[in-house]
Amino acid sequence: MNIHEYQGKEVLKKYGVTVPNGKVAYTVEEAVQAAESLKSPVVVVKAQIHAGGRGKAGGVKVAKSIDEVRSYATEILGKTLVTHQTGPEGKVVKRLLIEEGCQIVKEYYIGLVVDRGSGRVVMMASEEGGTEIEEVAETHPEKIFKEIIDPAVGLQTFQARKLAYSIAIPNELVGKTVKFMQALYSAFVDKDCSIAEINPLVVTADGEIIALDAKLNFDSNALFRHKDILELRDFDEEDEKEIEASKYDLSYIALDGNIGCMVNGAGLAMATMDIIKYYGGEPANFLDVGGGATTEKVTEAFKIILSDSKVNGIFVNIFGGIMRCDVIANGVVEAAGQLGLTKPLVVRLEGTNVELGKQILAGSGLNIVPADSMADGARKIVALVQ
Repeated sequence: MNIHEYQGKEVLKKYGVTVPNGKVAYTVEEAVQAAESLKSPVVVVKAQIHAGGRGKAGGVKVAKSIDEVRSYATEILGKTLVTHQTGPEGKVVKRLLIEEGCQIVKEYYIGLVVDRGSGRVVMMASEEGGTEIEEVAETHPEKIFKEIIDPAVGLQTFQARKLAYSIAIPNELVGKTVKFMQALYSAFVDKDCSIAEINPLVVTADGEIIALDAKLNFDSNALFRHKDILELRDFDEEDEKEIEASKYDLSYIALDGNIGCMVNGAGLAMATMDIIKYYGGEPANFLDVGGGATTEKVTEAFKIILSDSKVNGIFVNIFGGIMRCDVIANGVVEAAGQLGLTKPLVVRLEGTNVELGKQILAGSGLNIVPADSMADGARKIVALVQ
């Protein structure tokens, strides 16, 4: 789950991470009032959307007067920002962060990620702050320094100092930087983050180490432990179909193709998308109904798939281990009947109660195309939608 920059900074502030003073604003007048209350000669007006690259898209402006704050807030609120992370459709700005300015001496990058290779949390640091870390990795990989963190002892002082020296933090500020890194790591672990990115981390003219920007990503599987974080969810920033899917504990991700997929198990879902591509089709979604799907759950999954206007056909690919094929078959028949399904539907069932499941489909009177294997099903649905 993503949250906004201003929300991330509020979380980090509780752990001792230094951030600029700022306030969220939903209207132009709120933006002006926030700027007046900050009493700063320079104010930054920042669009709040769940995407990077806001500055390049015109979503970050430096104002030197209240009139400029009003002008920039009017310009940015309601604007559709298109960045490398939003896709061509962009995102509409519905809130702003009004933040005090600071005198920047140097910008750096600090980030924490879960590294699948080592099975540990890794802290990364670079002198190339303010630049996308992917770009730095591509053009100057030697400028990215990493420390693998042992979860039993956490980020050690010597590791943080090593990173600080590696990115040429001024000697007199190394101590502050170490505390900053350790506070960031504490927040990352305590809140079950999957990413914590400070870009840029800045050294100011008055010798402060400040998180000028903050991006926090949270492991959705751990949100039951963090009701405070769950309350920060912004539904306006999420796909409506993905929101609906989450209500029924369905794992759904919208894609750009025209073949809807309903599968049980994440690995099988990815293999299904791959084989559709192999036979010349384009999957419209990733949808995992899980191992304990009910007839109601399958029906809702169908509704979500069909709510995508790009879908021209559906491929149901089920391997019944924990999941029973007859339950899936009942759900398919129920959904197709309720929704008056007219688009091609190919169903491949294998596993527990498979023969019963096939009987239910065959006796439904609906135009359901059976498949003997995953490859057979993929070939059939691709041919039908073409």
